[in-house]
Amino acid sequence: MPDSAFPTRLPPVPGAGFKPQHFAAILADPGAVGWFEIHAENYMGDGGRPIAQLREIAGRFPVSVHGVGLSIGGEDRPDRGHLARLRRLIDWLEPASFSEHLAWSGHGGAWFNDLLPLPYTAATLARVADHIDEVQDCLGRTMLLENPSSYLAFAETDLAEAEFLDGIARRTGCGLLLDVNNLYVSAVNQGTDPVALIDAFPLHRVGEIHLGGHDPDSDEHGAPLLIDSHGRPVADPVWALLARAIARGGPRPVLIEWDNDVPDWPVLAAEAARAGAVLEGRSPAAAGAGAGVPA
Repeated sequence: MPDSAFPTRLPPVPGAGFKPQHFAAILADPGAVGWFEIHAENYMGDGGRPIAQLREIAGRFPVSVHGVGLSIGGEDRPDRGHLARLRRLIDWLEPASFSEHLAWSGHGGAWFNDLLPLPYTAATLARVADHIDEVQDCLGRTMLLENPSSYLAFAETDLAEAEFLDGIARRTGCGLLLDVNNLYVSAVNQGTDPVALIDAFPLHRVGEIHLGGHDPDSDEHGAPLLIDSHGRPVADPVWALLARAIARGGPRPVLIEWDNDVPDWPVLAAEAARAGAVLEGRSPAAAGAGAGVPA
């Protein structure tokens, strides 16, 4: 029996990250894509072509806003100036969903161009929950929190990731964003079972799912190492994990993320069609390989 889904205004169909170079192609033929996601920090300006394009997209499709700069997992409180700019964007855009990462990016006024991990402890959970409460109070809406991709584990961690995320959601009322590729990358890098992780994930709290590509590598000892690159098609094991999650939890809005080496629109539309096939209980190969995307 599927878990009841966390409430969301996004439709349970494929979505894609909006890229300005795809604007004309999207308006001509969006394909299977029924909604779009933007990164908040790219649209905090006052006007110009980015805002004009976003207004046009938002007039035709539901839009999800995904933040990358709040540093919710950090020691410091969320930056008030950044929150004010985010609130301004949220107020005029009125997106269907807002999400951020379980990660930190800054400390003591220093900022890093990365999403850095944190230990899963009771103290960390309490701090992150306080930060989420502050963000939700400022924005006047419930947010989603995304599971990170990890390359190491902290010795002081004493909570499983699913338990940690569920605890934050219970304390704050926020929802979760399940990034299936992040889960798979973390499992391979830490030598754990991705199927067990997907089975343990609190799907009833999930309002959105992300898919992306990763790059295979190896560490200094020759062990497999995966890099969350968002620069290639979704890998077969990640499609399989998505199918398992959908079979257990029911359809959710599923986003195709492709942020590096971004291909032409037909390639992203083909990946979205494969996600649509999984949402309908079919194999991703059933949607066809599309424009250069291997089935």
